[in-house]
Amino acid sequence: MAPARPGPLLLALIAALLPGPRGAQQSTSVRPEKPVLPRGGSLELNCSAPCAEPSDLGLETPLPKMNLSSGGNWKLYKLSEINETSNPICYATCHGVQVSSEATITVYRFPETVELAPLPPWHPVGQNLTLSCLVAGGEPRAQLSAVLLRGEEELSRQPVLGEPAVVTATVLAGRSDHGANFSCATELDLQSHGLGLFQNTSAPRQLRTFVLPMNPPQLSMPPGVLEVPVALEAGTRQRVGCSLDGLFPALEAQIHLELGGERLNSTTAYSQDSVSATATVEVTADQGGPQSLLCAVSLGNRTRQTQRTVTVYSFPSPNLTLSQPEVSEGNLVMVSCEAPAGARVTLSSAPAEPPSAKAQFHMNASAEDHGRRFSCSAELEVSGQVLYKNRTVELRVLYGPRLNERDCLGNWTWEEGSSQTLICQAWGNPAPHLSCNRTNDGAPLPIGDLRPVKQGHAGTYLCRAVSSRGAVTREVVLKVISGVNLVVIILVTIGLTLGAVAIGAYLYNRQRKIRKYKLQKAREAAALKLKAQATPPGAPPTSGDPLTGCTAGELN
Repeated sequence: MAPARPGPLLLALIAALLPGPRGAQQSTSVRPEKPVLPRGGSLELNCSAPCAEPSDLGLETPLPKMNLSSGGNWKLYKLSEINETSNPICYATCHGVQVSSEATITVYRFPETVELAPLPPWHPVGQNLTLSCLVAGGEPRAQLSAVLLRGEEELSRQPVLGEPAVVTATVLAGRSDHGANFSCATELDLQSHGLGLFQNTSAPRQLRTFVLPMNPPQLSMPPGVLEVPVALEAGTRQRVGCSLDGLFPALEAQIHLELGGERLNSTTAYSQDSVSATATVEVTADQGGPQSLLCAVSLGNRTRQTQRTVTVYSFPSPNLTLSQPEVSEGNLVMVSCEAPAGARVTLSSAPAEPPSAKAQFHMNASAEDHGRRFSCSAELEVSGQVLYKNRTVELRVLYGPRLNERDCLGNWTWEEGSSQTLICQAWGNPAPHLSCNRTNDGAPLPIGDLRPVKQGHAGTYLCRAVSSRGAVTREVVLKVISGVNLVVIILVTIGLTLGAVAIGAYLYNRQRKIRKYKLQKAREAAALKLKAQATPPGAPPTSGDPLTGCTAGELN
């Protein structure tokens, strides 16, 4: 039986305590020293001794291993089925001394589950919303974090703790969150190991927020405050209205009217923050007397309603008509409103005229009139109270494509590598088809988010909007500026400026020295001349400056 081989801890202890025969003993070498690999992978490790002919050389590890090749002082092993972090030890015996070193194998795996908990069907604006993300699996946990997102906006970043882990964050719901997609992402950061950043993202969940005021909706027959019971005319069609303001989002609100417990067939209209409904009702003599009129508005999971009592009366709705409900741009349209004798009508947008039973006007339809609503109000005094009825119609205008500077900018200049959004939109009725292609190679215009902007996006594009009403074109020029060129230009400019300053300083200093030298020579010449003319024989020499009268000490 072969003698038992010392364990890895004993090898490390012996190597630390026993000095080598030739000074400090070196340790073994194992390469790679800190490998990182996915769970279940395999790895080749080279174990080498610090001496030329070790008496013993091997690799201590619980992992399955196979010796691939070897040399005088090295061995190459293949480790397989690596499912968790491990520390293989390379050991050797050199000159009777055992030495060792270890490698650190880091195993990583991506999370098996990244899921954002379901959001409520509706959530009130101004109330806190708790986001919860379930993360199962993933390692190493020290490099794993969870990020809660609204669209691409980061709301919260937290480490992933526990198995499975639940990461939560609380946000205050606002109007801007309506229709927003929330998601959860995990990031496994192995950049320090040279592998990069790995992301897993959950399926997005859309949030719907709402505002429903506490005040009830307003009933009208037609617009007016129901301070007293209102009459409905038996055997005729009547208009009943209801509205509620302060809604968000108004387009999601549901509104309905009931008369005598039966739901009315109503027409709903929406504005920016309100919803209204108008219904045509027809009562019979059998329904004479008090009737309950109900209006209910529902939004989210809540409802507001109001109820009034009405009495059957006789008053028909005004007749509001358009000569053509759908016309081409530039055509003439007649808007007309008429009520029975004895009633007076008011037609919106009509010229001011004395009240009468009929009102009308003509107009040339334009693109701006598409979707325009016209209303006619009729009033009739019955038994001391004035009764009102309203009717509205909408004009549809057919017009050709529009592709202007406001909706499709003609020139774009961006820096290469930046993130930008290119917008180009055509308008018209019917809606036109828009196509934009580069003039030299037919490449499509990159409409939308560009992340990042590349030189390949640059060029001149021709945009064409086409519908059954015609076609329009527009040229769009996209320029991409390189950031490197900009830096070079700045550096060259700075260099030229500094050079000019240095040359100017040199020339100024040279001229100053020349002037000083000439002045000194002139003084010396003047001094010699005066000395020759004014000094008698035997007189002592003077040391003053002949030009200034100063001595050399005063000049200095």
